[in-house]
Amino acid sequence: MSCPLILVLGDQLSHSLSSLRDAPDGAVVALCEVAEEGRYVPHHPQKIALILAAMRHFAGELRAKGWRVHYSALDAPDNVQTLIGEAERLAALYGCDEVRVTRPGEWRLWQAMQERRDAALPWRLVEDDRFYVTPDAFADWARGRSTLRLEGFYREMRRHTGLLMEGDSPLGGRWNFDHDNREPLPEHLEAPEPPCHRRDATTREVLVLVAEHFGDHFGALEGFHWPVTRRQSLVDLRHFIANLLPHFGRYQDAISDDQPFLFHSRLSAALNLGLLAPQEVCAAVEAAYQDGKAPLNAAEGFIRQILGWREYVRGLYWTRMPSYKRANYLDGQRGLPDFYWSGDTELRCLKRAIEMTRDNAYAHHIQRLMVTGNFALLCDVAPAALCDWYLAVYADACEWVELPNTLGMVLHGDGGLMGSKPYCASGKYLDRMSDHCQRCRYDPKRSTEENACPLNSLYWRFIERHADRLADNPRMKPILGNLARMSDARRTALRKRAEAFLATLDTEPAYGQGAHSAGYEAAESD
Repeated sequence: MSCPLILVLGDQLSHSLSSLRDAPDGAVVALCEVAEEGRYVPHHPQKIALILAAMRHFAGELRAKGWRVHYSALDAPDNVQTLIGEAERLAALYGCDEVRVTRPGEWRLWQAMQERRDAALPWRLVEDDRFYVTPDAFADWARGRSTLRLEGFYREMRRHTGLLMEGDSPLGGRWNFDHDNREPLPEHLEAPEPPCHRRDATTREVLVLVAEHFGDHFGALEGFHWPVTRRQSLVDLRHFIANLLPHFGRYQDAISDDQPFLFHSRLSAALNLGLLAPQEVCAAVEAAYQDGKAPLNAAEGFIRQILGWREYVRGLYWTRMPSYKRANYLDGQRGLPDFYWSGDTELRCLKRAIEMTRDNAYAHHIQRLMVTGNFALLCDVAPAALCDWYLAVYADACEWVELPNTLGMVLHGDGGLMGSKPYCASGKYLDRMSDHCQRCRYDPKRSTEENACPLNSLYWRFIERHADRLADNPRMKPILGNLARMSDARRTALRKRAEAFLATLDTEPAYGQGAHSAGYEAAESD
């Protein structure tokens, strides 16, 4: 009789997991805490604690359901501290004849497991069907298309699922209500605080363990607030639907100096770990609209993030790897500024985004795209350096979602495969969408003076530097036209101001930037 070792990874905490189906009676389920997975980039302590606490609770649930479970704790003396090695050690220990695992969320693990398919102890990989679309189905959609834009994929997904549809037409007569979702936060509008989950003995033990083993990583553990069980995740979902969704659409692009979460759901970590299913989250949001509890622009905007963007970036990841990770269309070569690890900068927008990231292992999508991401883009930061930082510091960062968002969307490193233009912005954008500028020493309305916002001169330096690359982009033509009409003296002053600011950046970070990506490149290059 077959006796597989079923390896369940930290982002596969779903009882419906494909590898658990039709398992024989003698199967052993293994969950493994290994130091290698906590350190290949310096993951935020809250991220590590979230994953380990969720794994331990899930193991307990499996045991309660009658599964035979082996749990390898991080500090177990016989733990070999690598995922492949520990799984094979356990398979030998229990006399298993194969290691069975659902597709992991990183190509590096997928490759390592694929290489073990024909080993004496074979590995068998099964597809992860917890998403709306499998990689093969996305590849079928992408085949033969000259562009792979989100909008076409999203519309097809709406038709396929029937979400927010009336027959073959979108509810409200429009596919996309993004134009209604760009309002800055009104003064004195306070978003509700997120739920405060009880830390049971298991979670408290994990927090002590993480502080001991990963206390040197960027990030504070004190504010740990993440749901570590499905029950806690459902509490967060209900909180979002009742208290946040009605305002989510209108203010989803707004940035606050003192409110880190605003009306964002913070459900992405639970979704990515498998504690919530995307289908149930989208269904709950649609039901809220149908029941009159949320406006259509809010429901559509949120469903587009889950049904559209989340599925789209995963499809791109699996159909374009491993070469995608080496893309660097704009030739960014600068190291990551060291204040990304400290928050020690006078640019208020960056300081607060990094401090919120340090305290919460979280920043919402506009802070990532238009603050930390925009600055890195304007400064020509190397994609490997920024990708490793995003993967390390955010609790919801799995590589399949982090890499396309960072390399493609933030840095335009894929040359426009994902985004129709670079998402670059000057200080004027942040002045319009946030309340940072009024508390900053720099003036967003000035460009070359001593107190001028550095983003303004960096913006025009970026446009000038990449003018030839962007000349054929129709969305960039108005901006390039403004550059062409600018006097030589003005262009020179902006360039000098930007270069003077760049010369002040210390790009020797506390951690080896790009180490994960650079090592990956070397391993995958021919």
